[in-house]
Formats: sequence, C-alpha cells, structure tokens
Amino acid sequence: MTFLQAKDTISGQSARAYSTINGKVEEMFYAKKLEGKVKKNKKEIKTLGKNGTQNKANGFTGTGTMTIYYTTSLFRQLMLEYTKLGRDTYFDIQVTNEDPSSTIGPQTTILKNVNLDEITVAAFDVDSEVLEEEVSFTFDDWDMPNAFAAPTLG
Repeated sequence: MTFLQAKDTISGQSARAYSTINGKVEEMFYAKKLEGKVKKNKKEIKTLGKNGTQNKANGFTGTGTMTIYYTTSLFRQLMLEYTKLGRDTYFDIQVTNEDPSSTIGPQTTILKNVNLDEITVAAFDVDSEVLEEEVSFTFDDWDMPNAFAAPTLG
C-alpha cells in the first residue's frame, strides 16, 4: 500500500511572493497569507429530451484575498491614486511554493491583471500586538510556469 510521505507536504511558510507594479518588482515580505481562486462561470442549458438542466462553462472569474502586516503604504497609495485622480492600477502577483524538505519541487503561479477591491486606509487596535489588514482583489488571467512534480510515495 502506498501513501503520501509527510515530508512532501508543503510548509505554509515556504513561499516567495512578488508583485510587479508599473514595471517595478517588489518582494512581498509583508504578506502573511494569500489565496487566489478561479471559479468557472456556467450557463444553465435546457434541451429537449432531457429533464435535467445541463451546465456549460463559459468563462471564469478570478478573485483573491491577502492578509498583510500593516507595514506598507503601497496599496494605500494605489487606492489613493484611484480615488483622487481616477487612475486605476493593474499588476501581477507571482507566488512560488517550494519546501526544501519535499521531493515535489517548486510550483510557481502568476495572477495577472490584479485589481484591488478594498483596502484599509487607517487602522489601530489597542488590544493587538501586531496590526494586520485584509486586502481583496480580482484578476482576469493566470499562469503556472512551474508545477509540482509527483511525490515520492512510501
């Protein structure tokens, strides 16, 4: 009987993330958590001869959230530029998951044309030891230049 070896699970801390905004690459060392999701858009189709409703995919929607330490003004500056001047910014986020103790190697995913939905413009919390903020976004394309290899089974 084969099984997944524990060493091949990926540590949540074994990642690197970079944003490319207006041609400038920035390491996202302030990020605590990031999740990008793709959801298929589906259209319900009814046909003669079938009582059930069928579904057909007709596109996708990319959404995401990231939790970051309240240590950067970058996203506030992008939102300020939009609210004051009407200039919206679209950028890419590249995430590489690579746990050196695993045999599956790296996976790199690029979220393309990321656009911020909502950011925190000011914050404080007298009960908090560390300030964090939640940033939501959408994206309209993605790529995966590196995929995990199959794990070595035990």
